[in-house]
Amino acid sequence: MDEHPVRFSVDYPDRQLNRLTTAFRVFAVIPIAIVLGAITGYSSQYDSGDTAGTVAIGGTGLLVIPPLLLLLFRQKYPRWWFDWNLELLRFMNRVAVFFALLDDRYPSTDEHQGVHLEFPYPDAQRDLNRWLPLVKWLLAIPHYIVLFFLYIGAFFVVIAAWFAILFTGRYPRGLFDYLVGVGRWHNRVVAYAFVLVTDRYPPFQMAP
Repeated sequence: MDEHPVRFSVDYPDRQLNRLTTAFRVFAVIPIAIVLGAITGYSSQYDSGDTAGTVAIGGTGLLVIPPLLLLLFRQKYPRWWFDWNLELLRFMNRVAVFFALLDDRYPSTDEHQGVHLEFPYPDAQRDLNRWLPLVKWLLAIPHYIVLFFLYIGAFFVVIAAWFAILFTGRYPRGLFDYLVGVGRWHNRVVAYAFVLVTDRYPPFQMAP
């Protein structure tokens, strides 16, 4: 089978990891998480008795609806929309990798560091079905179910890795590969169902 167009990997830290930043990673990640939240945007509900509503704060996040509409009506995927989604996904993955203890270097807002996410820019007329974006989110439902359980496993793997790093300074390779595999699966689903850069259905596997 041909290699899947969405490629994700993380450089294994074959060295002693910083135990201090590992111990307090949940606090260390807060500043960069705030930056990420300002880019992706968030909303909050308010209720002041007689009035209620939603306040939206922050940036635009991933572009999903605009590419869907342009693919549907004009069979185009603007290059700068593609670049925005790719770079934002890379940044999100760097923050996730740092939080999951896979790397002790603080996430950069622009440098790729040891986190690699690639997918090719599509020729919308040749590579993408104009109608498929309407149902991709629905076709991906089996993946949502599987990923739900993989995320639960990832939660316990991160806890186990936290103890391992504190006691040995090293990230067990098997636990590392599991988390990278979950990240790879997640990114393939996002690329297929939400940022719409490929019509290749994500495989049910964590391997490259």
